[in-house]
Amino acid sequence: MTAATTTETAPVFRAPVMKGRTPSSWVVSDALIMTKRNLLRYIRLPNLLVFSTVQPVMFVLLFAYVFGGAIKGALPPGVKYIDFLMPGIFIQTVIFGSVQTGVGLSDDLAKGMIDRFRSLPMARSAVLAGRTLSDTVRNVFVVILMTAVGSAIGFRFHGGFLGAIAGLGLAVLFGTAFSWISATIGMSVRDPEAAQAAGFIWIFPLVFASSAFVPIQSMPKWLQAFARNNPLSHTINAIRALTQGGPVVHALWISLAWIIGILVVFVPLAVRRYRNTT
Repeated sequence: MTAATTTETAPVFRAPVMKGRTPSSWVVSDALIMTKRNLLRYIRLPNLLVFSTVQPVMFVLLFAYVFGGAIKGALPPGVKYIDFLMPGIFIQTVIFGSVQTGVGLSDDLAKGMIDRFRSLPMARSAVLAGRTLSDTVRNVFVVILMTAVGSAIGFRFHGGFLGAIAGLGLAVLFGTAFSWISATIGMSVRDPEAAQAAGFIWIFPLVFASSAFVPIQSMPKWLQAFARNNPLSHTINAIRALTQGGPVVHALWISLAWIIGILVVFVPLAVRRYRNTT
């Protein structure tokens, strides 16, 4: 009779592998971790935040004190130029800030961080969501700073407290939508310098050929058609109506339609570019 021998095998531990759709709690947790990681960079490299706030402050002072005297003559009677200017500054600030989304993603891609993130058991959408969310937080800070700077030189809200909050919130939401456009560009060009150049080259015409700094009526007739249909003009006009009072429904629903349309188109495009990145 042969005695049976038994052997004990040590338990095998395997790294967790996420299959199929990621649970929503994991997506939120991973996105918040990536947001924290991106925000900590501003603490460790404060010059990034300083440079991103100095430029809009310079634009406020430049337009208010250098060009304001010449432009205020084109405004309706009783409208102060600083009250007309600040909604345009809010949009310019968040639009220029959205370029950093693409620059940050392309920088991570060039340094190999994206490959490391993809090798981890984490939600694929967390990298993009964390990047856009952190830049949204930065935009909130910069918009509040611009409000303080504008208030120091005469800007006032005339549409009530709720109108002020809604106007600033609309500006931040619009910047978030453009961050997804920048994310798509950043994941496509794969180089920080190219991402910055590609981000600004099409934003400048949108910003300056709009109602941000001057009334559209003062522009040449061939440019007025573009400026009136510019999504930035609709959003700026909506913010002016919310913060200064006046008809708001028409400009607001067009602005929200643009925001929704941009998100519907560019969120899937950015995610696809991220998935196809090697």
